[in-house]
Amino acid sequence: MPHIDYYFATISPFTYLSGTQLESIAQKHSATITYKPVDIMGLFGRTGGIPPKDRHPNRQEYRLQDMRRRAIVAGLPLSLKPAFWPTNLAPSSYAIIAAQAAGGDVGKLVNALTRSCWADEKNIAEDDVIRACLHEAGFDPALSDSGLLNGAETYSANLEEAVEKGVFGAPFFITDTDERFWGQDRLDDLDRHLAGDF
Repeated sequence: MPHIDYYFATISPFTYLSGTQLESIAQKHSATITYKPVDIMGLFGRTGGIPPKDRHPNRQEYRLQDMRRRAIVAGLPLSLKPAFWPTNLAPSSYAIIAAQAAGGDVGKLVNALTRSCWADEKNIAEDDVIRACLHEAGFDPALSDSGLLNGAETYSANLEEAVEKGVFGAPFFITDTDERFWGQDRLDDLDRHLAGDF
């Protein structure tokens, strides 16, 4: 059975724009997924990336245009400049780690959190927003308050592992055969790889 390690950031617009495509691809190929939220700003600092606010204006302008186009292609609503971005992504990441340990539809939770940031103009660092997303995805909202030490340790370990495995952005998908795919616009390539096309 194939496996996918999914490295992502809850404040990444391109993680949001992945929607539920990864889960559909995994189901199609009977693949399992391990969700690994990472500190994207820490990842940038470790791998030569530059936070969006520090990029050249040309790159910032292109990013906004590309986000708008990708949202249209994905059929998803998107605020190009959401009210609560950037925000502290650790609390939402801890909730995902706790939810994964509890078992359930983690993909639905990731989608709910990223949508809350990028479409619903909510602050995903706030406990009530996280609890509402947990409830929407079928988890006990109390998970937002549990396993905080484990969440912090796993979140930190995810960053170290991501750097070690060659991750430099989000979303990033790595198969158990070490095939790497960066960006939601490479999900079709992941699908083809799992089908044996390359």
